[in-house]
Amino acid sequence: MSFLARRLTRIKPSPTIAMTTRAAELRAEGRDIISLSAGEPDFDTPRHICEAGKAAIDAGHTRYTPVDGIASLKRAICDKFARENGLDYDPSQITVGTGGKQILFNALMATVDAGDEVIVPAPYWVSYPDMVLLAGGTPVIVECGVQDGFRLTPEALEKAITPRTRWLILNSPSNPSGAGYGREDMQALTDVLLRHPDVWVLSDDIYEHLVFDGFQFVTPAQVQPRLKDRVLTMNGVSKAYAMTGWRIGYGAGPEPLIRAMAKLQSQSTSNPCSISQHAAQAALTGPQDYVRESRAVFQRRRDLVVAGLNECPGIECPTPQGAFYVYPSIAGLIGLTSAGGTRIEDDRAFADALLDETGVAVVFGAAFGLSPHFRISYATGDDQLREAVTRIRRFCEGCG
Repeated sequence: MSFLARRLTRIKPSPTIAMTTRAAELRAEGRDIISLSAGEPDFDTPRHICEAGKAAIDAGHTRYTPVDGIASLKRAICDKFARENGLDYDPSQITVGTGGKQILFNALMATVDAGDEVIVPAPYWVSYPDMVLLAGGTPVIVECGVQDGFRLTPEALEKAITPRTRWLILNSPSNPSGAGYGREDMQALTDVLLRHPDVWVLSDDIYEHLVFDGFQFVTPAQVQPRLKDRVLTMNGVSKAYAMTGWRIGYGAGPEPLIRAMAKLQSQSTSNPCSISQHAAQAALTGPQDYVRESRAVFQRRRDLVVAGLNECPGIECPTPQGAFYVYPSIAGLIGLTSAGGTRIEDDRAFADALLDETGVAVVFGAAFGLSPHFRISYATGDDQLREAVTRIRRFCEGCG
């Protein structure tokens, strides 16, 4: 009899972390590696946020806090939702966790029973289906191809809903595609959801501030207030403020759901880091210059990468509305053989050969539920991106 729980057989390790780890191992062996696999801003956390963390230590804020967040941070989150999204929440409707991932995990674990279904549009962030599986549910994958702009259509949503549907997970802008739902797109989805009162919406808004070309971000509860009582809106400070290591995410939703999530958190991690909570409060209430400045940098990098990839034989790269990822198609390379002798049977073979032969680490599209694609994170320096695109072009030119 295995000592390990059977539930672990339902999930797999994160493919993005696996590729990042492999790239690090090759670099440690002396290889010249450019890793474009991790979704992490390459900027330092803004100084005023770091100073707030230091001040919290000096002030003795190093003890346990309430399970799901200090009152002042919850108030700052309420103010953020009112100011930026036109959403009115009380602190009792706010939960704070150790990163956005914990908010998502808590919500699913608190609400999903065996046999319940969760609609997950593909391409998806790699953790969504596995979280559903850990909760005992069934992820219902709905492919949203490039012909739909990598966005879920109202017709596809209607078709996917069954009497067992518990949640729809929406991520805008998206990891991995960078696709965003404008107001008209979101309105069409919320119109469908109004006809299905038992379906809740888990809105992952973590890339809210990373939008380009004048794209106007919206979130479901904002577009359709009648859905607010069955929407959990998740956000955090990791991406917008370069605070990935501080591990603070938050969510807003109906009070009974928030209480259930807090109950679960009380028996797992308890409170998120006290120091990080004070730093997150400074991020939400302090100067927002960094957000605007970093957005401009990421848009420049996006344009660099999209233009360069579209010069590569066999690759087509759509222009994303936000986040810091591109999700190009390699349909034109399938069936070819690389200069190093690898037959490109699928996007995983492409990613492996690209790393082995050029030292560029990307994540294969099957990890995100939609092939034949690959994901690049352009949250790294311009020079590295230029060199990476040059290597990818040479790799593609060598395929035949």
